[in-house]
Amino acid sequence: MPNPGSAMAMEAIQVVIPARDERQTIGHVIGQLRGQGLSRIRVVDNGSSDDTAAIARQLGAEVLSEPRPGYGRACWRGCLALAPDVEWLLFCDGDGGDPIEELPRFLELLSDHDLLLGDRTATAAGRATLTPLQQGGNRLATTLIGLGWGFLYRDMGPLRLVRREAFAAMALRDRGFGWTLEMQVRAIELGLRIREVPISHRPRQAGTSKISGRWGASLRAGCVILTTLGGLWLRRGLREWR
Repeated sequence: MPNPGSAMAMEAIQVVIPARDERQTIGHVIGQLRGQGLSRIRVVDNGSSDDTAAIARQLGAEVLSEPRPGYGRACWRGCLALAPDVEWLLFCDGDGGDPIEELPRFLELLSDHDLLLGDRTATAAGRATLTPLQQGGNRLATTLIGLGWGFLYRDMGPLRLVRREAFAAMALRDRGFGWTLEMQVRAIELGLRIREVPISHRPRQAGTSKISGRWGASLRAGCVILTTLGGLWLRRGLREWR
């Protein structure tokens, strides 16, 4: 791959932004990405009731529609029909919380890794933005992955860069909130080169979170963590038994 940060390297990155009702922030996110030299930007409208899609389209992003709810389903839609020369997939949120300006830290590590994950817990600024519910969910997920797969992650954040070949090998099945969990577990199972990159983070810039800060949604997210990891553990056992 060309030198990190070069125009050719940036052209090899496809950005995927799952978004629902992010009209107040999607323009800012697209502008940040373009400021880093990224031009392949896909916004996947996941059933918005506002003009998120129209704003993204006006700003030159490729807009895809996935009306069926599900974070993983929206991400998956954004990964279909990729251009042949795409080598990396960059996932970020559309709420303005991800520190896009810190992407150069990721780009410096491209040649030696397959999965790069933003670690919000490694910086004071990142930790300060995580609610107690988010912190608890993080600890639950990372602890269970460590017990089940012997690899201790620190965070389950949305900002992540994955090599296209590695992503294809993962064969992800989850189409909901368990998408990120499954990606990180499958990376371990496949023996991929994984690196968590310390990043800061910002509170959601506008709008309302679909999970954090809502007790009902957070409890459901906890159930998803348990059922997703339980299913992945059983699948691994079946593969080993065969």
